[in-house]
Amino acid sequence: MIGELAALGAALCWTFSAVFYRRALASTPPIQANAVRCLGTSLILVAVLAFLGRINVFMKLPARTLLLACTSGVIGLGVGDTLYMFSLKTIGVSRAVPITCTYPLFNLVWAYLLAGEPITIPVAAGAITIVLGIWLLTSEKMDKATAKTLKGQNMRGVIFALSTAIAWSISISMINLAVRDAQSFLHAYAVNTVRLLAVAALLLVYSVVSVRRSAFLKVGWRNAALLLGGGTIAIGVGWFFLTFSFLLIPESQAVPISSTTPLFSTLAGVAFLHEKATAKIVLGSVLVVAGIFMVFMA
Repeated sequence: MIGELAALGAALCWTFSAVFYRRALASTPPIQANAVRCLGTSLILVAVLAFLGRINVFMKLPARTLLLACTSGVIGLGVGDTLYMFSLKTIGVSRAVPITCTYPLFNLVWAYLLAGEPITIPVAAGAITIVLGIWLLTSEKMDKATAKTLKGQNMRGVIFALSTAIAWSISISMINLAVRDAQSFLHAYAVNTVRLLAVAALLLVYSVVSVRRSAFLKVGWRNAALLLGGGTIAIGVGWFFLTFSFLLIPESQAVPISSTTPLFSTLAGVAFLHEKATAKIVLGSVLVVAGIFMVFMA
């Protein structure tokens, strides 16, 4: 039961963090926003370990675990989360989050291509359900003038969201392998911290040396606080919950539970961001989650 609750906790954390990000992204470039978020959150996680006097836990992690954690961080938090912020900025929480949460489907693709696992009828049915859900989320009816204006923007947002799902699926597979070497709650925390430190260092260097370094310095205290709050909830707590759940239950159980974020994000988008949640968006969110469960419970 603890493992299932941890995975559900991850879904809730990712829901609330999306609201923080969406507000900050209204006036902050996504790459700079991700750099501020990852750097601030990594410092908090390291400070907690230092406060507990357990900073030496990093020295006890095997080299293979460190490599997997760093690579997972760069792919998932660096590439994936930057694309995620672009999608949030472009098409909003209630549409972006359900599409990005198709990442479990891509995990199946890697299993089929790399391990030769068969695609059964329930799996195919789940995939069709997910596609239908995405179609409902991205086919909102509007007048011709508005549709012409937003068509390109919506398409870019969908591409960003789907690319995010692919990056996250790769990152999750790697972090699952890294956690297999973990022996305790503390080691799981350290693995999550290492993956964040790796991408924080990379994004910080990029932001400082890029031509947009002035934008990085002008994020503003309000936006920095929103990004730090969202990062602490999503990466510090949410990803730790998912990492910890891998110690207690199989990935095939933890991942679909954690992907229930769309149900909560639709409500959050309406309640906090005043986004319009139509019947299509609500039904699409439900179908995406239902399809994911069909795939993983097959």
